[in-house]
Amino acid sequence: MPKLGNTPNPLLAEQVSTRLDPQQLSFKSSSELQPFKGVLGQARAENAIRFGVGMNRPGYNIYAMGDNGTGRSSYIREYLKEQAAQQPAPSDWCYVNHFTNPREPKVLELPPTQALTFKSTLDELINNLLATFPAVFEHPSYQQQKSTIDHAFNRKYDKALELVEKEALKANTAVFRDSSAISFTPIKEGKALDETEFAQLAEPEREAFHQNIALLEQFLNEALSELPQWKRESNNELRALNQNTINEALIPLLEPIEASYKDFTTVLEFLATMREHLPKIILAELIDERIMETRDEFVKRNILEETLQPNIAVCHDHNEGAPVIYEPHPSYGNLFGRIEFSSDQGALTTNYRKISPGALHKANGGYLIIDAEKMLEEPMVWDALKRSIKSQQLKMESPYSELGLVSTTTLLPGVIPLNIKLVLIGSRNVYYLLQEYDKDFNELFRTLVDFDSEIPRTAEHIHAFSRLLKSRIEEQRYADISNTGIARLVEHSSRLAEDQQYLTARIGDVFELLAEAEFLRTTEQSALIEKEHIDKALSAKEERTGRIYDRIHQQMLDNVILIETEGEAIGKVNGLTVMTVGDTRFGTPARISATVYPGSRGILDIEREANLGQAIHTKGVMILSGYLGHKYAQDFPLAITANLAMEQSYGYIDGDSASLGELCCLISALIHQPLKQSFAITGSINQYGEVQAIGGVNEKIEGFFRLCKARGLNGKHGVIIPFANIRNLALKQEVVDAVEAGTFFIYGINKVDEALVLLMDREVGELCDEHYFSKGSINFEVINRLKQIADVASNKKEKE
Repeated sequence: MPKLGNTPNPLLAEQVSTRLDPQQLSFKSSSELQPFKGVLGQARAENAIRFGVGMNRPGYNIYAMGDNGTGRSSYIREYLKEQAAQQPAPSDWCYVNHFTNPREPKVLELPPTQALTFKSTLDELINNLLATFPAVFEHPSYQQQKSTIDHAFNRKYDKALELVEKEALKANTAVFRDSSAISFTPIKEGKALDETEFAQLAEPEREAFHQNIALLEQFLNEALSELPQWKRESNNELRALNQNTINEALIPLLEPIEASYKDFTTVLEFLATMREHLPKIILAELIDERIMETRDEFVKRNILEETLQPNIAVCHDHNEGAPVIYEPHPSYGNLFGRIEFSSDQGALTTNYRKISPGALHKANGGYLIIDAEKMLEEPMVWDALKRSIKSQQLKMESPYSELGLVSTTTLLPGVIPLNIKLVLIGSRNVYYLLQEYDKDFNELFRTLVDFDSEIPRTAEHIHAFSRLLKSRIEEQRYADISNTGIARLVEHSSRLAEDQQYLTARIGDVFELLAEAEFLRTTEQSALIEKEHIDKALSAKEERTGRIYDRIHQQMLDNVILIETEGEAIGKVNGLTVMTVGDTRFGTPARISATVYPGSRGILDIEREANLGQAIHTKGVMILSGYLGHKYAQDFPLAITANLAMEQSYGYIDGDSASLGELCCLISALIHQPLKQSFAITGSINQYGEVQAIGGVNEKIEGFFRLCKARGLNGKHGVIIPFANIRNLALKQEVVDAVEAGTFFIYGINKVDEALVLLMDREVGELCDEHYFSKGSINFEVINRLKQIADVASNKKEKE
């Protein structure tokens, strides 16, 4: 049969695959390759990250965006670690006791590694304090001075009692004193009387004695009236003695420490405050005789540590460079730190030692990496993080206290100066949303690192891709991979990129496939990972995730879902759809049908009328009216009513890839010309009949091919796709083999007319006069039919 005009040629096997000849590779296996350092094919991103790290000014924080699996996170971490290693280590920071206001702990800044040294110094001080006190109070010099003070007090007391005793003797009364009381007893004939003897005295004698006792007690009170003052003076002298003794004992303990930190103003201020309050602490906790016997060494040490020991928030080593911290769970507490509490007899208590540092403490002076999506999921984190970056201050505060959710009194630690470069890693959607709705975002994140989703498939990038696989093999301790296996992974990478001229940048998906191929290699005990292992891994994954796909395919074979793959039909055509279920995507054919009759409602989208058609699908249907009117209805009104439907679809439909098939179906119904059911068709059109590219072309073709193969390929089956999609073809080998054998055809078209020729096997017709086509052609019949319908509608209107 002679070839009709406008009939495109079927594609060749090399046009529908991404095959790479292993002979083009300069090695036999990955054992000959050196590992790859860096990120593959991301020159734009590499330049941007270099700029962002080098730009040491406020506001040049970094947002790295791109698809998951592109290696953005691992590359950024490795690059930052390289740069940070060349930078000086930042200061150490400690929280210390604020003796006058324990609720507001102070912060100390120290050079790198000095925080641990300072802690060791105070550890030694605590050891010395425990060894010195209360031992220093047992020294003979101290005991002598203490005895002098006690003797002076006792002398005054004894003198007062001596006067009382003299007066008592005059009244025949004896004075008895013990540790707690002074008493009077009558004397008769030089002998003190007991109670029985006193009771046998005559009443006048007893009465006289009672009067003497009253006078003596009054005299006693007058003699001891200054006793409280003597006691105060004695206590003050003893307190001063203790103070001086402690101060003298502290001098050899504190002066070396102060001398070693003479260049650190904040440390000296802390030591001065500690020197001022240390005697009180020693007297209360180490000297108090009431509690000394009940406390062991551990309790005393713990008290001193809880009072004197610094709480190290962050400590760095001189040689480690600037810190690079990745926080996988960026909650408020994990970023800003938290203040912990302990329960003491039912009450919650805390102190500066219970301050737990966060990622901002650890990353201060360096880089902090956070996943943007995770951060935005955490309440109150984003606003607090912005405040800290803008103010360049790390302030620990409880966000829940401001909301009234926590009633317990908490700490207000000192503010630490914050010098940090924040790196957010997230998707493009999050980046553009933050740009649109957060006025501070552009001011704070002026460096965008954009990772491409695809990499040009050049010889240089293929070699770098092979070296990257070698890096993964060494890292995971896999067996090496042959050049045929690498060639197969390159082909699969192009399929993932959906472009014959590109490789996917989502290298994580390739690594996942490599791991599954390694598992199959170990099962078969092969020396290398071969092409066959990769093919088996792909098939195994399809089998694991293909339950729904298999079920739909079986329903087509059982004619539950009606899809014809032979013969011809009017107003019916096989469209191609793509379904996504979880991480699985597959293509299935779907019947498109059309009916046409006179009317004025235009082209109706049944899916839209049933609220199943989404916006883009509806747009594609509406374009059909523009095409019909522009091409055919220039001299008469377009007076038709047409109904279009995607048969046996029970869910939402979106996309305009069915518009080419819908138009062919509509023309078939209009002129009653049957369409070949051995074809399936996909493509989007514009109002001028130009066929535009669509997505998911590989899955769509493979879905129809699977059905045709199951029913038996007869050499007439084929798929019509947009010419622009030819570069996206990366079909499975069985489809490529069928194309090469001539049992399955794929056509790439640019115009609607080319699809009509293939589906109807007729001349489409050339434009021979203004708005008219050659007689007997498809377009000629379309114009005549539309004109007839317009005349019918006009006559009907005149009769009405």
